[in-house]
Parts: sequence; structure tokens; C-alpha cells
Amino acid sequence: MQTRSQNSSCSRDSLFHRLPSEVVDIILGKLSVLELSVFGMTSKETTSYVVNYISTQKWTNKEITKEFHHPTYQEQQATIGHYKALGLLFKRCTLLLPTKDRLKFIFSRFSEIPCFMLEHCFVQDCLGFACLGGFLQTLIAGWDELECRRVFNFLCDLTNILPKTDTVIHSKPGAHCFPEVEIRLFCRKVLLDPWSNRLECQFWLIELLKLWPMVSQAHLLLILYGPLLPEEGTVGWQEMVDRVLPNDELWDLARALLLLFNKLEVKGWSPDSILGILEELTVIPQPWHVENVARLLVLCGSHLCYTFLASKALNGRLQEISRLIVYIILVCEKDGYHMNWAVKLVQQVCQVFNSDPAKLVFLQNLENTFAETTRDLFEVSVGGHFLDGDTFQTLCILLDSSARFHSKFLYTFLKRPEV
Repeated sequence: MQTRSQNSSCSRDSLFHRLPSEVVDIILGKLSVLELSVFGMTSKETTSYVVNYISTQKWTNKEITKEFHHPTYQEQQATIGHYKALGLLFKRCTLLLPTKDRLKFIFSRFSEIPCFMLEHCFVQDCLGFACLGGFLQTLIAGWDELECRRVFNFLCDLTNILPKTDTVIHSKPGAHCFPEVEIRLFCRKVLLDPWSNRLECQFWLIELLKLWPMVSQAHLLLILYGPLLPEEGTVGWQEMVDRVLPNDELWDLARALLLLFNKLEVKGWSPDSILGILEELTVIPQPWHVENVARLLVLCGSHLCYTFLASKALNGRLQEISRLIVYIILVCEKDGYHMNWAVKLVQQVCQVFNSDPAKLVFLQNLENTFAETTRDLFEVSVGGHFLDGDTFQTLCILLDSSARFHSKFLYTFLKRPEV
């Protein structure tokens, strides 16, 4: 004896058994990608029908779009949205397979698309990696770290990205311009940028970095998040050294450092690891312009900025931190940050020193550095037979920032109750 639900199930299943495969394909062909993904979840039998259907060349030619070049904005959004829907379809119809088999089945289709692979597409602004990123994000949403690590290893084997990265990060910066950009685009658009959740982005960034020693980690971070030359589209290695960069060109790098700094429970990572990476990247390819270092520290926020300066203070590098603080104060004035922030930072650094004489030495170093920096900027601005307008403007801003800083700093002592 069968229940009504069992009879209903048998009727439904036998219906598809009685239909010719061509008719089943016609029925499935009337469904959108999202409808197909829902239909495939109704039973194991319908899942097998859907899997067979999406394995056909006809469906592949129809639904797996391969046009990624020079789309309009509306076409970009539609194509990325379509690949997210495909991610949901493949996620649902491979639900019962082990992770390794799921990935093999899925990427046997997508690895044939040149724009999804490294060294296969050379068109600027190709949409391929962004579509693959949207697809992957939807596919693995909700997977645990062990499964995501398997995905990472699978993608590394599929794209052969690790040997390419190894070659680039052990070469002189800029020696392999195109591979640098390709690695940046693949990692950013496929693994990092699609995630709005910080935890997912942290996971993928750490997976990319932990394979290499500290110097190479700093090199790779600059490849992934360093400023780009606007016309060439390549990493602007000398930009950090030769000119002062605005906030927007350093923000991505600061955001990446903060992601790492806030994920210290990972085995092998500590505050010293992040400080070491920060120390290394500010001398690649050569020591940066000090204002760029200061601006990066300001963008990293109070905690990381203080930790970095305090580490140098504990190691007796007074001249170095004094120069950085002078430029941090300059950046605060230039970029419109409240000077109280810089005052509080200096007060916190003062507390690193155990004795009043040590604090006095630090403050004397800071004041001497203010004087030296002012003198150096003045000499450069009036040197030769012409006036350097940019340097003179920086000098004026430094004088304003010095006055504002010192007035705020002294005011903190006036507010203290008399002993």
C-alpha cells in the first residue's frame, strides 16, 4: 500500500520517464537559469535531468556567455548577474557531490573560456575575471574554510598562478609588467573584491600571502593593491618613491593592511608580522617618499599607526619616528583631519618611554625635526634661480600645521588641574 504523497511522487517521476529525452530538453529549455536551479532541487531524479541537460553543448552555447569585451555598463551588470545565476545553478545541481568532484564538473565547462584563464586574454578591461568572480562568490557562499581552501588549491592548479606569482615576486619590481597586472586582476576580481563581507576577503587574502616569506608578502601586496599608472595600467612602482600620492591611490593598500591587522588569530600571524610587512613594503622598490608613508599610516587608523610608531620607539629609532610624525601632522593639515588626532597620537607614543628624561629626549627630537624639515623645504623652494611652487606650498602648509599642532598640544597641558 502506498500513501498519496508516494503515489504523487511516482506519478511525477514516471511522467519524465515516459517522455522522450528531446521533449524533456524542450521543457527544460523553456526555464530560465534561476528556474532551472530551483527545479533541479525538487528530487534526485530532476537533479540528474538538469545535470544532463546543462552538460549538453547546445545549452553551453546558449547560456555560457563568452562575450566579455567592450560592453556597455548595462551589459556589464547583466553579464555579471547572469554568471551569478549560473553559480547558483551549479551550486544546487552538484549539491550531493563531494567538493573535488563538484569542482571538476563545474570547471570542465568554464576552463574552456579563454577570458577566465591567465595568459589567454590580452584585451584591456575584459569582463571575464569579474564574471568568474561573481560566479565563484555565488557558488561557494556558505562553504566552510576547509572547502574554500580546497577551492583555492583547485584554482591554483587550474590556472597555474602560483609559479607565475613566484616568478614575479622574486624579480625586480616592474620587470614583468603584464604578469603583474594579470595576477592583480585575477586575484582582485576573482578572489578578493567580490566579497562584501570582511571575513571572506580576509580569508582569501591570507591564503594568497601565507605561502611566501615576509619580503615577498610585501611585494605581492603592492602588486595587488599598489597604485596603477593611469595610462599604462601597470603598477606604478616609482610613484611611491618620486611623488606625493593622494588618498585614493593609497586607500586600497591601507584597507588590505587593516584586513590583515584585524585577523591575528590565524596561526603564524601576529602584530609583528603585519608591522614587518608594512616596514618592508615602504622600501619597495626604494624607500618611499616620507609623506606617502605618513599618509598610508593615517589611512590605516589610530591603532595600526600607533603600533607601528611605538615599535620603532621601543627600538630607539627616534629620528625616524620624529620625521614620520612631522609628516603625519602635515598630512592631517593637508587632508583635513582633526589635529587633535595627531596630538593624541604623540601623547600615546610618549607613554612608550618609561622615564621623564626619555620623554623629553623624544620631544626634543620631534621639535628638532620640525625645524630641520622646515629649513629643508625652504632651501628647496628657493634654491637655484626659480621658485618651486609645490615645495613652497608644502612649506606653508607645514608652518600652518606646526602652529595648529603646537597650540592643541599646549592646550592639553593647560586643561590639566594644578598640582
